[in-house]
Amino acid sequence: MTTRKGLLRRVAPAAMAVVVAACSSSTAATGGALTSGRGGHHATTSLPPDALPLRAGEQFLTLPMEKPYIPMPPSGGTDEYRCLLIDPGLLKPAYLTGSQFAPSNTEIAHHANIYVVAPANAAKAQAKDAASPGQGWTCFGADGLDTQPPSAWVDTWTPGARETLLDGNLGYRIEPGSLVILQIHYNLLATDGKPGAFDQSSVRLRLTEGDAGTKALTAVPLMAPIELPCAPDESGPLCDREASLADVAKRFGPEVAGTETQLVRACNGGTPVPGDTQRCDTPIPTEMTIYAGRGHMHLLGRSIKVELNPGTPGAQVLLDVPEFDFDDQQHVPLPAPVQVRPGDTVRITCTHDAALRTVLPALKKLPPRYVVYGDGTSDEMCIGLMTVSMP
Repeated sequence: MTTRKGLLRRVAPAAMAVVVAACSSSTAATGGALTSGRGGHHATTSLPPDALPLRAGEQFLTLPMEKPYIPMPPSGGTDEYRCLLIDPGLLKPAYLTGSQFAPSNTEIAHHANIYVVAPANAAKAQAKDAASPGQGWTCFGADGLDTQPPSAWVDTWTPGARETLLDGNLGYRIEPGSLVILQIHYNLLATDGKPGAFDQSSVRLRLTEGDAGTKALTAVPLMAPIELPCAPDESGPLCDREASLADVAKRFGPEVAGTETQLVRACNGGTPVPGDTQRCDTPIPTEMTIYAGRGHMHLLGRSIKVELNPGTPGAQVLLDVPEFDFDDQQHVPLPAPVQVRPGDTVRITCTHDAALRTVLPALKKLPPRYVVYGDGTSDEMCIGLMTVSMP
């Protein structure tokens, strides 16, 4: 996001322009025909919850973090994004048709993203892991690799999330030599910011070999800025927009702080428009088919919607979450796949509510702030993650 190669993971218009196809229950998985079972990931402190039964040709593969991790948020904050690298040990190409993240410590695991690193970029991921102190590396926003093609963003988990299961003959293609990244957002508000709690999460993948008719998927992020002023009865230093941007920069660095500026430029012509509701229109750069969507915001989110060609006779709603629940950010299949072409426009609209800050235990202890785009629990996001295929 920001200087991270064309803003793929942070700014929607740029993301759409560089989208590429992602070639990229039961019990814990055991190798099977697709995997070697290597990599040393045979024990875990957590197992994913029960899944729906395997369908014909599918197998489960459960991958735990190599060892427990103790979050250490930077700059005295309470938030850390950590990327943990796992080798699934694939022996042949496979399609990812479902996934379920399982945190071992839900008090500190705020949410998580699952990425697949293409074989051509595996060495770069391993080198970054080896060069960073401790297990994994700090990775605000996306996976921090800045690779082309970018890692495939295949799933998002929030507390209460069930298994993401793809319907039909669809899947994210994964080649032998690919790696999996668990990007986990740890938040220490439950421990009053004190380090020491550890986590050893796992992820269960549902894999199949697929066939000639299997559609390879990728994820397209649509994004809008956040310009949420303090509520009328709130006051404090961080109610100033510039002070809030500076605070984001202190906690997460200038790249993350620059995201809001670039979103405002891309979506509003460079002029911030303070208010509860923000939107962004993105032109479609290439033909694609949309199968599903998922809305992502933080604790102040009220609603999120994604529309195709709004205001025209052919307008369609692709995703509508009128009562957003942070603990229920599910993958939502469309009733039928929707074809989009160059010349079409998609709009994402998000509504946030600063008044929620006074009633949510996770935020009540924090000072009021003018909320902008940021990676912390007290910051906000507006992301519509659309699941698509391309010719």
